[in-house]
Parts: sequence; C-alpha cells; structure tokens
Amino acid sequence: MRLRPAFLFAAMLAAASPALAQDAAPQSLEQLTPEIDALFAKYQVDAHIPGMVYGIVQDGKLVHVKGIGVQDLEAKRPVTADSLFRIASMTKAFTALAILKLRDDGKLRLDDLAEQYVPEMKSWTYPTKDSPRIRIRDLLQHVGGFVTDDPWGDRQQVLPQAEFTRMIAAGVPFSRAPQSQHEYSNFGYALLGRIVANASGMAYTDYVQRTILTPLGMAHSGFDAPHAPKETYALGYRWENDAWAAEPEMVDGAFNAMGGLQVSANDYAKWVAFLLSAWPARDDPDTGPVRRATVRELAQGSNFTSVVNRIGSTGAEACKQSLAYGMGWRVAQDCELGLTLAHGGGYPGYGSHVMLMPDSGTAVFALANRTYAGPSGPAWDTAVAMDKAGLLVGRDTPVSPAVAQMFAATQAAYAAGNLKPLDGKLAMNFLLDRSAANWAAELAKLKDQVGTCPSAEPLAPTGALSTAFRLNCDKGKLDGTLLLAPTSPVTIQAWRLRVVPPPAP
Repeated sequence: MRLRPAFLFAAMLAAASPALAQDAAPQSLEQLTPEIDALFAKYQVDAHIPGMVYGIVQDGKLVHVKGIGVQDLEAKRPVTADSLFRIASMTKAFTALAILKLRDDGKLRLDDLAEQYVPEMKSWTYPTKDSPRIRIRDLLQHVGGFVTDDPWGDRQQVLPQAEFTRMIAAGVPFSRAPQSQHEYSNFGYALLGRIVANASGMAYTDYVQRTILTPLGMAHSGFDAPHAPKETYALGYRWENDAWAAEPEMVDGAFNAMGGLQVSANDYAKWVAFLLSAWPARDDPDTGPVRRATVRELAQGSNFTSVVNRIGSTGAEACKQSLAYGMGWRVAQDCELGLTLAHGGGYPGYGSHVMLMPDSGTAVFALANRTYAGPSGPAWDTAVAMDKAGLLVGRDTPVSPAVAQMFAATQAAYAAGNLKPLDGKLAMNFLLDRSAANWAAELAKLKDQVGTCPSAEPLAPTGALSTAFRLNCDKGKLDGTLLLAPTSPVTIQAWRLRVVPPPAP
C-alpha cells in the first residue's frame, strides 16, 4: 500500500507499516489503455447498454476518451466524444456550485432559511415541535428531512414550474426531523433550483448557463435536451423483457436542478478539469468563473458519515472508505486513492458516473444511454489500475521553512543525545509531557539500537506545521513525526521516534 502524506502521518503515530515505500516503475497511460478499454467494453455488454462514452482527465487535459456502441438504435449513429447524454444527478454538482456562487456574490447565505427564498415553504408543518426550520445548507447536504425519492423524483423532470409552486405550497410529509440524518432527496435539490432562480432574478437554467457553462466553454451543453441536434443526441433506452425500449424524452421542467443537464464528453471534461484545478490551495490568480476556495468547499461533508466499501471489483479487499455527502458530491477518503469526490447519475434512459481524485489531479467519468446503467464499477476500477501503474502521482505538500528549521534542530538533538539544541524551540507543553532526563535516556536507547543517523529521506509534510520523516542510521532506520505548535514564533509541541523493524526474511 502506498501511503499518502495524510495517511502516512497517522500511520506513523500508530506505529503502523513502514512509511515511504517505494513504488514500482510507472507504466504509461498508453500502455494501460487496452486494460481500461476492456473494462468498459465488458461493462457495456454485461449491462446491455446501447452506447457509452468514457474519459480520463489529468492535469487539466482530456488524456483519454472513447465512445463505444451507438447513440440511437434506429440510425445507429456511433457514440463519439461529442455525443450528448443526460447526466441526471451529476447535475447536482452544478446546482451546488451555483448556490455557492450566489453566496460569494452576497445574494444569499448558506444558513439562511430556505423559506426566505421560497415563501411557499413558510406554511409547512414540521414533524415535531422542536424541528429546526430548513436552511439552504440542509438542502445542499440532504439533511432536510425529506424521504429518499429516486424512483418518484426521476419522473418529475417535466413538472411545470407552476405545478411545482402548488406542490410546495401544499406542504410535504417529512421522513424525519431536519438536520437529524442524511437522506438523499431530489425534491430538496429541486428546491435549490427554485432558490437559485429567486435569488438571482433569472431562470435556474439561465443562471447556470451564464455563470458556469458559457465561461467554461461548454457550448454544446444545456437543459433543453429534446431540441438538441439529432446528429449528436444520444437517445435514452431501458432494457426490458430482453430487449431495448425507448424511454420518453423529457422536456426541461421544475426538477432540472436535480438532474436535467445534458453534456458531451468533450464539454464535461472542461467542467471536471476546472474543478480539479482548485487543488491545491495556492497564490496563483483566480481566473475561473467561481473561486478555487469555493470549489474546494464542495468537498466539505456533513457530519453524518458512514464506513463503506470502495466501488468496483477491488471493493471487498480494499480498506474501507470514510464517506460523507458534501455539496453535490459523495466525498470519501481512500487509503490508496486519497481524497475522492464522486457521484452517479441514474435517470430514465441514462446512467452516468464521475469520480475526482484531487490529490493527483485526475478524474474518470462515463456516460451511458440505458436507464440506471451507472458505470461506476469500471470507472473506479480504472482509477485503481492507474494507481497500481504509478499514474496517480500525488501533489507534494511543500516543506515550509518552519518545518525545515525545526527538523534540522531535532536532528542536532538526536546527534547530541539531549535537548540542548532545542533550547528556545520547545512549546510550553513539551517538557511537561516528558522530562529532559527521560528524553536523554530515550535517545541513548535509540542510539544503542540504530547508532548515529547521518542522513534522512525527503520529508513528507502533512501541512505547514507537521511532517513525517525517516532517518537513515548506521544500524537501521528511524521513522518519526514532528508537530509544531500554533505559536509565534513556532515551537515544537511533539517529536516522536520509533525504530523501523527490519524487513521480514
């Protein structure tokens, strides 16, 4: 297992596996492409999908894209990177970013009550007398108390706005009190679409087009799917009674904010590349339609977390993921892939999936034209294959001057066998937690085991005030962590060392 810096730090603190493991020589993406193509080709056949397109985005570019099958069964037009697919719930990420953009522009606050922008909600009867009233934030993270509604919600796309207004005014039954538990709600995201419209003063679709799609150059994407050019329109089908049947084409309606967007692979890659460009935080000029810090905010999950298996064929054997719902994204920490943001799209006639890996600036997405044929398995298997091939190169956290200075001081302390080189550099807790005499005894014991340590591997910082490290010693190696205190000037609050066990025979 290759440890990312964040996991490296935690693993060292827990005296887990030796860190700084060496990777095998990486393959090229070109060498891996046949394996990736085979994954999606098998899925297309097994899932009875008329056509699909998939792509890999890395370092801001669409580095691999391929269409397979047909976009319509009658004309048998082949799927290309310009074929237009409905992406269903992957639309929610656009809606979430639209809300955050309005927040940035001072049009709303996430902790505002939703009824401030949707007045029909003011007359609602909540499930308990102590229920909190729904905030915009609650809708973004699916904690509004509404029931899971995929089968019903997916068929509401065509609902006229006037009927949606009457539905809201009539009130809704609650599944639970708001803010008490995560429960996925398309209705909640439809309400966010109404909030976007009322806060911006224009239709939801116009706002998304003007602030996101057009600035990103997504010229062929939009919400009026039935009027898309027929030569590029991927028609939707379902597999029923061992045959394909056409799904009804859905016009744009009041539930567009939860699942109405139509994109091509070429267009969608621009969206994915823009999102990935928000990582890491840096001093470069902000040139996107939405601030980088705002994009990164999408990954902030609610506190209703779960432990789940990774999607795909490696899920049963891989270490568990910690999963939460952010804003339009399912956000997980994966011990091999790092931070992941993913979402599927299931819809009458379509199935899609996207996963972002910001630590390496990489994403995989796939779009298909069969009902609920979300190609999540091959997408995640592609990511794992790329990781094993050494193609997911993490963006290194830079070594801050403070960390470099204090690490050098700890090296001097180890060489001296006492804390004298750390005079004036220790936080007030350091000697309260462990005496200077005890430190001298510990350093003497370590020196007896491994000898002097004249060199070190490159530091693996976990932030500007912490790092993991490995010392190369005469008779072995020492792993350790260094944690600085939030003081000015900075001081050392913790320094930990352990002998690396010798490799097994």
